[in-house]
Amino acid sequence: MAPGKGWFNLESGSSVIPDTSFFEGDSAFKSLGLSRTTRLYGFAGCLIAGFVLSLLGTVVFIFGMTVLFAILYVLGTIVSLIGTGFLIGFFKQAKLMFKPVRVIASIVLIASIGLVLVGAFVLNNGILCLIFVFIEFLAYTWYTLSYIPYARAAVTKAVGLG
Repeated sequence: MAPGKGWFNLESGSSVIPDTSFFEGDSAFKSLGLSRTTRLYGFAGCLIAGFVLSLLGTVVFIFGMTVLFAILYVLGTIVSLIGTGFLIGFFKQAKLMFKPVRVIASIVLIASIGLVLVGAFVLNNGILCLIFVFIEFLAYTWYTLSYIPYARAAVTKAVGLG
């Protein structure tokens, strides 16, 4: 397969810049009566709450509470993901998650969330939880970068892969 083709060149899924207009889906919020400012507050609040939950999870992991760590970290990721729904609408976000440009990152993110919980509840293995959390973090970062035009290309070039 030629360079720049196939799964690893998901930036070029179409010749058009990805749809990143956050406020175009106003119809998703008309029934709720949320203004753009309120939606930005919702996004920022969820982002901060998600970060705090993940940070608290990290703190309790230091004290050996693997199950609580997994719960808090996963909740932090989910709350952060919900925050982006305030920007573009929750249903639109669900549809956009599985566009070709970010389908792999979305599947890896969802799978790693499940694996973090399996590592904590079923296997009770802190090392595996950390590995799955690292994969979750990378998948969430890659997923988020897919909404910024050419961000993935810049990151892969910066780390020497592009």
